[in-house]
Parts: sequence; C-alpha cells; structure tokens
Amino acid sequence: MDSSEQRRKRKTPSRKLLMFSSVSLRSLFLCLCFFTFLFVFSYGNTNFITPGFIVSASSSLSLLSTPSSIKAFQKYQFRIEDRVLFPDHILLLVSSRVNDGGVIWKNQNLECVYGRGLVNDSDSVTSNVLSIEEYSGLYFVVRCPLPWGNYSAMVDLVRRGTSLSYYGGRNWTVRSWENVVYEAAIDGETVVLFAKGLNLRPNRESDSNQFSCHFGLGNWERDGRFVLTTKAITAAQEVVRCLLPRSIRRSPEKAQGVRVTLGVTPHVRARGREFQLMPSVAKISDSKFMGENKRKYELCACTMVWNQASAIREWIIYHAWLGVERWFIYDNNSDDGIKETTEELDLEGYNVSRHLWPWIKTQEAGFSHCALRAKDECNWVSFMDVDEFFYFPFPTNQQRRNRNMVFPGQNSLRLVVANFSSSTSIAEIRTTCHSFGPSGLNSPPLQGVTAGYTCRLQSPERHKSIVRPDALDPTLLTVVHHFHLKKGYKYLNLPQSIAVINHYKYQVWETFRAKFFRRVATYVADWQDNQNEGSRDRAPGLGTEAIEPPNWRLRFCEVWDTGLRDFVLANMADPSNGLLPWQRS
Repeated sequence: MDSSEQRRKRKTPSRKLLMFSSVSLRSLFLCLCFFTFLFVFSYGNTNFITPGFIVSASSSLSLLSTPSSIKAFQKYQFRIEDRVLFPDHILLLVSSRVNDGGVIWKNQNLECVYGRGLVNDSDSVTSNVLSIEEYSGLYFVVRCPLPWGNYSAMVDLVRRGTSLSYYGGRNWTVRSWENVVYEAAIDGETVVLFAKGLNLRPNRESDSNQFSCHFGLGNWERDGRFVLTTKAITAAQEVVRCLLPRSIRRSPEKAQGVRVTLGVTPHVRARGREFQLMPSVAKISDSKFMGENKRKYELCACTMVWNQASAIREWIIYHAWLGVERWFIYDNNSDDGIKETTEELDLEGYNVSRHLWPWIKTQEAGFSHCALRAKDECNWVSFMDVDEFFYFPFPTNQQRRNRNMVFPGQNSLRLVVANFSSSTSIAEIRTTCHSFGPSGLNSPPLQGVTAGYTCRLQSPERHKSIVRPDALDPTLLTVVHHFHLKKGYKYLNLPQSIAVINHYKYQVWETFRAKFFRRVATYVADWQDNQNEGSRDRAPGLGTEAIEPPNWRLRFCEVWDTGLRDFVLANMADPSNGLLPWQRS
C-alpha cells in the first residue's frame, strides 16, 4: 500500500466511531435540554423538593416531546385528567390539547362507561352523560351519574359506537370531594388556593405556617416529576395564599397549566416539618383576569346560584336600572337553563358573565374567588343573593333638605357608592335586610317578587355588603355577609332611611321547597341536616323534610310593606300594557 493510501485511511474516521459520536452528541443534547428546563423553572428558588418519591432521568426526559408522541397527541386529542367523586355524581375533568374543543363541546353523543375493575372490559355498562361544559380555559367538565351495584367509580368515556383513547395513557385516579385542592388563581406575586378538607374554623384566620404550596407540570402523583415549593403566607377557612416561585413571578406566562397543591404539616418533629400533600385537581388558568378591559366599572355585582334561572332575570334588570354595570354569576351546577338565560341577558347589553363553579357547598370560597376576579375591573362589588333587592324609601320632607340624601330612582345605587369612592378609609357599605314572607300567595307572582311579596317580618335580619375588592384583607376571609378588610379601612352602615334590602327569603312553598335539596354556603347547615335548628339560617318552625307546614302562605307576615312594589310599578312598568321589563309579553 503506498504512502498516499495510508494517509487517506488515517484521515477517514471509522464507521463505528461515527456512530458513537452521533449517539454521544444526541445524549448530550437531551441532557442539556433537560437541565435547562430544570434551571429555568426553578430559577431563584432553592427549595426544590421531591414529595416522597424518586424521579429518574429517563422519566424526566419524557417532558421532551418526540415526533411519535406528537403524532399520537394529534390523533387522540383529549383525555381524562381527573375524576372527583361528589355525593350525587362523578365529575370528570377532560383536557383538550389540540383544537378539538368545538368537537367535545358541541358533540353530546358521549356515554359514561362503568367497569368492575381498573379497566373497562366486556362486563362494562354505559349511561348518558349528565352534562358537558367548558371550564376555566383548560378543561371540559363532564358529569356522569354515580355507578350502581358493584361497578367502579373509575368512569371512562366513549362516543357511541367507538372507544376513546387518550394521549399518554389513561388516568385512573378518583378523588374524594371531601379532600381536594380544587381551584388556583394568581394574585400579583402570590397564588391563592381553594381546598376542601382543611377543617379550618369559620370566620377566623389560621396559622399559615402549617401549609406550603407545590408547583409542577403534569400530574406528579402519576408521572413522578419534580415540583417546586413555596411557603404559605395566609390561611383562612378554605383559602390559602402562597408566594409564587421566583421564575413565575418573573414570567407569569409560565404559570399557565401548572398544577398546584397544598403541603400540610400534620405535626412537627425534631428533624423538622413533615409534609403531607393534599390531592389536587387545580391548575393555574388565567394569570390575569382582566384581559383587555382597561376601564374600571364603578359598581359590579357577584352572586352564586343553583337553579335560579327563573329569578335571575328580574334581579339583574332591576339592579342594572339602579346602576350595576357588570355581573359575575357563579353557577354551582345548575341544570335549569341558567346558561341560556345569562347568555340572553348579556346579548341584551347587561354585561353578564357566567362562571362555572362546580364545587358544591363553597359559597364563601366562591365569593373570595370573585373578589380576585373583580379587583381589576370594578371599584365596588356587591355580594348578595338573587332573592335580595335594594330599595330606597321615598324621603320625607325633612330628609329632602339633606343634601347628602340619595333619592330613589335610576342609578341611585351607583350614586351611593360613588359618594364613597374618594374616601381613603371607607371600604365596605353595609345595608340592613328585611325578610319577606309568602304574603298570602299560593303560587309565584306573575309580575315578579318585587311586585308580588308585600308582607315581612318587623325586625331586620343581618345585612349584605358592597366592598372595594382592592381593600380586602389578604386572607380574603368572608362570612358571606361581609369581608374582612385591610388594616386602616372600615365599614359604614347605611341608615335604613336611605336604603334597605328586601330579602324575599320565604316565598311560596313551590319555590321555597327547592331549597331543601341543598344550600350553597359552606358553613350553613342544609335544611335536611338536624343542626342549628334555632339559627336564623333556618326557617322557624320548619323541620328537616320538604313537607309544607300548615298555613305557610300566612307565615312571616308582621308588617305590610308595599314600598318597593309601588316604586317598581310607578317607574318601570310599560305604560302601554303594564308589563315590567322582566316579564314576557
């Protein structure tokens, strides 16, 4: 072999060496990608933990999508992320990762599948879904009936005639509603978590040192991925506030889709705190509630409803006439067409948004969530129920001489709160409630509650509040009737001569009976529970069964009060036919 041929072979690398170099470079590239991800996500946060499991490099590398997984991803399109077992149904959180939202949302041709084990077999049975709704921009909520017999609560979904498959495998977790982190929302440099099962006492702040927040991608209980942790800074009732990891504070867009849960310290040992992670279905959805709206409304209103479609139209139209500009309706699993009713009102120009809130018995937490949502949009927010109506009594001659007197009429409620917008200390306006009874009626009044019910109890019961959401205490502590305020702020009681709330609490039996199924407040006993029978939260003389008491139509009638009825008929009725704005012609 000549010298030139030997030199050529020395310069040409062997085939085996080329293969080895290629593999090494690819492995090095994947490792660099993985550690870059960990560095970016954990930047500035030294408390980086693994909650009771070991994560291998190979499982962590699954964070990097491969071409084959992308192909499967586009094929199957959505998957069951979580199941939550409620007393009367199973809630499935279904994610839609590809633009398939319109398909599952519009296609009602889904069935719930129940098997006897972890996987559905030939012994499975099916049932129609109860409902399908879009939820929080991340999920669809699919409700299924409870299983019967010895079938499993690990419900699957199928389209009639075809089986659904899910990207990344199926999640067979079933969570108990009594112990779960169910919502998460960003507020500035903090995240607010809403959780069932904390067992914190009502109307009281708790020790936040027993909690921490944990952040991660995917489902770390199933996938075994690292998480970040930060400390809690406030805790009260069902709400815990934690600091955000510094990486998310620097780039809030990183929070989208991050799963978050609570670490609870059951006790303290000599070695330090021992954390137990609560089950979680919560992902951070909107890092900014306000969106493109830059103008703040002077007065908004928030309520939580369950099957109140027949009442909400009158409530919104009447209070919009008094000056409410924006509505937040938290729907607690209604099935009476309230979605269509609120959409219709919004199309009519009443600026109504319905927020699906599928978590039962969480009114206080829902109001705290609404306060966060409204903070960037509203100067003042009224928190009340759809059977409560503001009323401004007609002033006497002496009251007319008072320049600060608010006269009843259009936008009068907005004028009241606007008078306090420039105040540096008033952050809550409280209004006394009068409870009305059936007023001798046997059926719902055709003109609505404001014109139909005219007899009430003499003594007022409690109050409801209008608050400045930016002045609320960081705990967001509320007892439904009012919030706790930041230090330096105070509340004002409106004199009854200026305004009261007509609370149509005890309506005709046909309407009142619906309350027996359940109530939305967390710390208020249901009618069927033998608790607090002497409390003002319960109807006096009413038992624990939905049986009409004798002479119900004549009860709770001590004072005839036709003030609001006369005002509504005089100011809001159509002069041509006498119909009120909420009545159908």
